[in-house]
Amino acid sequence: MLNTLMCFGEKGASMVATLGKNAEFSEFDINDVKSLESALIDVDLVVHAAGPFQQTENCRVLEAAVRAKTAYLDVCVDTSYALRAKPFMNEALAAKVPAITTGGIYPGVSNAELVRVAKNENKGEPERLRFYYYTAGTGGAGPTILATSFLLLGEEVIAYNNGYLLLFMLLFYCYAFSMMLTRKKDVHLLNLPEVTSTHEILGVPTVSARFGTAPFFWNWAMDAMTRFLPSEVLRDRSSVQAMVRLFDPVVRVIDGYAGERVSLRVDLECSGGRQTIGVFSHKRLSVSVGYSTAAFALAVLEGSTQPGVWFPEEPEGIAIETRELLLKRAAQGTINFVMHKAPWMVETNPKEVGLGIYV
Repeated sequence: MLNTLMCFGEKGASMVATLGKNAEFSEFDINDVKSLESALIDVDLVVHAAGPFQQTENCRVLEAAVRAKTAYLDVCVDTSYALRAKPFMNEALAAKVPAITTGGIYPGVSNAELVRVAKNENKGEPERLRFYYYTAGTGGAGPTILATSFLLLGEEVIAYNNGYLLLFMLLFYCYAFSMMLTRKKDVHLLNLPEVTSTHEILGVPTVSARFGTAPFFWNWAMDAMTRFLPSEVLRDRSSVQAMVRLFDPVVRVIDGYAGERVSLRVDLECSGGRQTIGVFSHKRLSVSVGYSTAAFALAVLEGSTQPGVWFPEEPEGIAIETRELLLKRAAQGTINFVMHKAPWMVETNPKEVGLGIYV
């Protein structure tokens, strides 16, 4: 029998609905490792959906899962948190516990399969990787995603540029929501963990991630916050929670008109001029994130993950031969799903572009 313990969070509830009657949704104090460890005994998998993960100094749920010898999955969208999970590698190996960090929709689906082509199909070395994400409003995901967005605005953005890395061995820093690109939808630089993980794991020298939302004035509002609010305010969880309580009622009303659409686009350029594009679009983020996270959960429960702590793009995290099934599960209900096509094949077919992300 599948006993899936969800810690807390809107995404957790969405995934429970996807997995069905054998999954359980539970709330725990994630600061109490001992009680968590006791609760996880005889549980097959714990899915940590208790965001926001920003400004969290520990990985207590992962620690408890390893001690209880329970498989682990989180939907983290924070670079610092994801990197802090990796040092638990030796403990997870010793306990024979498989664990995946950043295993949701983006990051997750976006870097699990969409970038595998870099090593398998293009017959060239990856040179440039660009992630573009678009969500209408909060996507129906509630105040947690609003808090996550505000906290991300307080971070310096890490992107990788071939020139800087190779010549000066420096990261290319810029402020969140800066350097907007636009054609049909505006997207802005944001500090997301898949940038660092794909650079380090896949060896891509130039990587960046951008995000945009609707209605358009939300982009203006977030840009204004990064320009005029002190970063210390945006990095303080209590201040951010106060802002969420202030803005959430307004956001929910506007979400009723904006909808919940979500679209991911991944552009990969390899040596020899080879280029491929992946697109993943769904009418409702709240539904799609459930399918996406459940796809990772089922992969772990079915033995597709080796013991250790892994990012989605690592072959030990999700076995290469099982990724087609993972994507098939995650793509349920998508309105556009395109894998590894040349740009001209995608951009000449509007139905395949996904919310007009021609960036």
